[in-house]
Amino acid sequence: MTDKLNILWTNDNPQTAHSMVFMYATNAKTREWFDEVELIIWGATAKLVAEDPAIQDKIKIAQRAGVIVKACLACADMFGVTDTLKSLNIILELMGEPLTNILKSNEKLLTI
Repeated sequence: MTDKLNILWTNDNPQTAHSMVFMYATNAKTREWFDEVELIIWGATAKLVAEDPAIQDKIKIAQRAGVIVKACLACADMFGVTDTLKSLNIILELMGEPLTNILKSNEKLLTI
């Protein structure tokens, strides 16, 4: 079984993104605290990512470090940011079932 951390990011506060979400996700991967780190963008965070260049830079840094970045397709569509998230190489998918699977399998889940 792989040592995986899932981070469900629903808080659209930019300071929280910089001082917790990206700091922890990137360090968790680069310092090998976990074999796999997956960041899930959900809700209003999709809009924040699409509109904030500094957040976009942090996404790219996390991706280069090996963090898998996904976003809820329904949320991206709701906020009209699907194309922008795609251009950032964020994996878009309907996340209800994957989140349910994470919960049912008792995977590590950090919710922010």
